[in-house]
Amino acid sequence: VQLQASGGGLVQPGGSLRLSCAASGSISSINAMNWYRQAPGKRREWVAGIGSGGTTNYEYFVKGRFTISRDNAKNTGYLQMNSLKPEDTAVYYCNADVRTTTATIRNYWGQGTLVTVSS
Repeated sequence: VQLQASGGGLVQPGGSLRLSCAASGSISSINAMNWYRQAPGKRREWVAGIGSGGTTNYEYFVKGRFTISRDNAKNTGYLQMNSLKPEDTAVYYCNADVRTTTATIRNYWGQGTLVTVSS
C-alpha cells in the first residue's frame, strides 16, 4: 500500500490550495484519514482528520479555513485550504489506517507535499 500526496506549491497569503492523498495497492478499505504538517524546525502536528463515515475534526488553527474530505470510490482524501497564512507554510503529510486485502489493518504515511505561503 502506498499513499501519494500531491497539490502543494507556492501561494500568496489569502490564497487557496487543494491537497490530494491517493492510496494505492492491496486495499480493502480505508478507515480514518488524517493530514499532518511539519514546519521548518518544528514538530509534526495534526491538522485534520476524517472517519470512514465522513465525520471530520480539525485542529483549532485551521478550523473554518481548511476542509477535509474523501472519495471512498477513489481511495483518495483531500484537504482544501483557504485563506492561507504564512504560518501555514509546512510539508503536509497524509496518513491513513488501511485494511488490506489480507484483512490486516496498518497505518501508512504519504511522502509529504510542500506548501509555501508567501508574497
